[in-house]
Order: sequence, then C-alpha cells, then structure tokens
Amino acid sequence: MDEIVIDEEFELYLPQLDKVAYADLEQNILTYGCRVPLTLWNGILIDGHNRYSILTKHGLPFETKSMEFPSREHVLDWMIENQIAQRNLTPLQLSFFRGVRYNTDKKIVRNESGRNQHNEVKAQNGPKPQNQSTAERLAEQYNVSRNTIKRDAQVANAIVAIGKDSPDTKRRILSGETKITRKQLKELAAGTEDDVARIVEQIQEGTFEGGRRTSLASDSGAAGGMSNPADMQPWEVQFTKMTEEFRQVMRSHAKTEDTTVVRASLRLYIDMLEDLYRGI
Repeated sequence: MDEIVIDEEFELYLPQLDKVAYADLEQNILTYGCRVPLTLWNGILIDGHNRYSILTKHGLPFETKSMEFPSREHVLDWMIENQIAQRNLTPLQLSFFRGVRYNTDKKIVRNESGRNQHNEVKAQNGPKPQNQSTAERLAEQYNVSRNTIKRDAQVANAIVAIGKDSPDTKRRILSGETKITRKQLKELAAGTEDDVARIVEQIQEGTFEGGRRTSLASDSGAAGGMSNPADMQPWEVQFTKMTEEFRQVMRSHAKTEDTTVVRASLRLYIDMLEDLYRGI
C-alpha cells in the first residue's frame, strides 16, 4: 500500500477529539479492530484521521477506500457534510461547519459556463445550477437565515485562523472547553494575525475572558423593572436589549400600512434570536 498523505489544510477543518473521547476510540479499536475503511482521495486521507493515528500508533491493519472528486473544494465540501452527518454537534460546532461550507462552496463551479470568480475549471456533468446564492442555498438546507450563514462564515474564519496558530486552542474552543462568544469570534475574524496570536496566548495562559457580558446601549429597560445587568446572565442582557429595540421599531410603525420595514425588522429580530439560541 502506498503511503497515506495527511493534508494539513484538510486536517485544519476537522475537529480534534478530546483526551477522553480519543482514549475511548483507542480502546474500541484495540478490542474490536478497525471495522470502517479509511477514506482516501488521490492518496490523501479525507476521513478517519483519529482512527489512522491510533492504527499507526499500534501497528494495526486497516482497509481503505478511494473516492473521486473534481477539485479540492469538492473534497472539503464532502468532508464537512460527512462531519455534520456523523456527529452530534454543539451549536458552535455546527456554526463552524456551516461557515466552512459557505467559504468552500463559493469556490465551487455551479453555473453552466463552468466559471466563477474563483476558478476556471470546466463545468461538471449533473443537474443545472439553481439561481440561488451560496448563502441562500445553505440557509435553505440548514433551515436558518441567509444572514446566519454569513455570520457563520466569520466564525469559521476566526476559528480556522486560531487553528493555524494553535490546533489545541482550536480544539478547546470547538469542544466547549474554552468559552468564547460569537461576537468575539466575529471581531477576531476582522482582526490581524497579532490579534489572533494574542487571543491564543491568553487562552493558553488561562487569562482569556470568554463570554464577556454585553453592556446595554441605554438604561431604557431599567424603567420597565429590568434587573441590574450586573446581576444578569450575558444571554439575558442580550435578549433584553434586542427585544427592547424591536419593540421600539414596532411602536414607531404601529399605524403604518406599509409593512416592508416591519417585516425587515421582524426578520432581523428572528435572526438575532437564532444566534442567541445557538450561543447559549
């Protein structure tokens, strides 16, 4: 058998098992062997990285199967879908994978001419592409909003950047061992490499303040009997703020017959609730 290649870029997008889960998998393989073939593309491992690590560590036999894809983007697309199908994902993990799919799918040819702004390969045989943007198509697939998918892309960009600096820090974030908000990740996605390095260092040193509280833009809620923000959970503060802002919009348009602004505000409020739900 030819040597199996580990692609660093592909591996960067895969979640790492924590020590307990890895030990459980190792014991299972030592007891029963590897019953699922490792999956390869052009000799590159695309599914079974943890199993391969354990098998080579103990010199155990295993089988492989090969799959064909037209491009690296198609491979990564399949890998992410495979992860989503195989795992019970946390909200942050699901957000990460949706974001990776969005960033990857934008590079895949989906028009009849076989071209987009990312590549010049020939179009593949298959069904004709739909007149949907990548965000719209994935939003429909995962039953979320288009804006949620785009925010997921920012989350994914930040986590990938962290993983390039420190794979273990990325593992800790995706496993939930280190708490970090989507807002912090989206801010980091717009930052520099130095910003990423600083966050990684803080996480490794245990000085990172994850899930920091969100301050209110005004004290308008206090008059309505709202609790002191210092005594509230971060999600309570965020929910109270977004709800009060939504109420103000509804009141200002209560008598208008034009529901365009109301519908847009309601859609935004729903998107924000979805993000809050997945962040708790």
